[in-house]
Parts: sequence; C-alpha cells; structure tokens
Amino acid sequence: MTTQTLFDQTPAAGLTPRPAAVTHRPLVIALDVAIGTTGVAGEGWTDHVHATATTLHGRFQQQLDGIVSFIRNADKVVIEGAAFSKARLQGMDQLAAMRWMVRHELWRRGIPYAIVPPDNRTIYATGKARWKDEETGTRLTTTQVKGMVRDAVRDRYGVDCTGRWRYDEADAYVLLAMAYDHLGAPLAEVPQTHSRAVAGCDWSEFTPAVAS
Repeated sequence: MTTQTLFDQTPAAGLTPRPAAVTHRPLVIALDVAIGTTGVAGEGWTDHVHATATTLHGRFQQQLDGIVSFIRNADKVVIEGAAFSKARLQGMDQLAAMRWMVRHELWRRGIPYAIVPPDNRTIYATGKARWKDEETGTRLTTTQVKGMVRDAVRDRYGVDCTGRWRYDEADAYVLLAMAYDHLGAPLAEVPQTHSRAVAGCDWSEFTPAVAS
C-alpha cells in the first residue's frame, strides 16, 4: 500500500471519450470489486476495502461505504467486469449484485465509468490471458498469473503491492493504467501486444453520466 493523499489531485474538465492526449490527467479511480475485499487504485497508490461483517447484507454495506470514500471526488471510475467463462454459479449472483450496486452508486453521483473484462486486464499487464510453464507446458494457476500481474505493476509503474490483498490491489492498478491509456495519458509505455487489450473494452459509459 502506498500512502498518498487521495483528494489532492486536480481534475481536468472537458475530456472527450477518446482524446489524442490530455494535458492534465483527470482523477480516475479503479476498482476490482468483490464482496470480501475490493482492490482500489489511483495514480501512484493502491489500497483495498475489506468487509468483515458476518451477514451478506452487512458486507454489501461495508463495501459500498468503503468504495464511496474513494470514488466520491473521482472524475471517472474503471471497474473489473465479470468473467463470463466461469462455470461456477454459486455466489456469482451475489457478486453481480455487488458490482451493480457500485455501478448504480456511480450513476447516481454522475460519475462516468467503464468496465474491463478480467482477460483484458491480464493481457494489458502480461501480454496474454493464458500462460503455461515454459518447461512443462502446464497451464499456470490463477494465483501464478496474478503474481505475474503484480510483478508487472511493480516493474512497469513502480507500485509495489504487498500484503494479503496484494493481488486485488495490483489488478486494480492495471485497470487504472488501461483507463489512462484509453484517455490518451498512459502511465507508462506498453508494447502493442499488451495495449491491444484496451480496444476490447466497453468505454461507452466513460462519457459524462447524468442521473434522472
């Protein structure tokens, strides 16, 4: 976790959905939303929201309260979307509910947001969504790939995600980097094999949102 004052950053007005470049970066916050622990990232820092309530509704509320404390002054927010390839259905409806509560809160506050699929996040960080061991050809585990993502965040952006929730925080930072890349203000240069992931995301809601 990197300590930095979240609300000292200056937002830039008048951004179009895909500008060629921006002089001042807007305040973008990235969220890897979960019911248990949500990874959070802003430029140069990461954090998390950890829910400890014993009931599902209690964890929902703890997550929303914690997330709002990070996004209330944001110009834009980027969120990790669902992995539709997952065969497991248990708990997926609950996680979907959590994600949609966050989206609704952003809509209510008039904060534009974008959704990034998990595979795109991994591609942007590492160049591929699926990895195999070079010697054995065995497919790497989810944890091993998440370790690669975390290492990429450290090496490319100088943000070292440590502690129990390091993977959640690293995932969020990659989402953040993708959002700034889309806005024409990348946090670092990435190869085309990685940056291609940006084009595969839905940025349509990154335009100004108006509650009605």
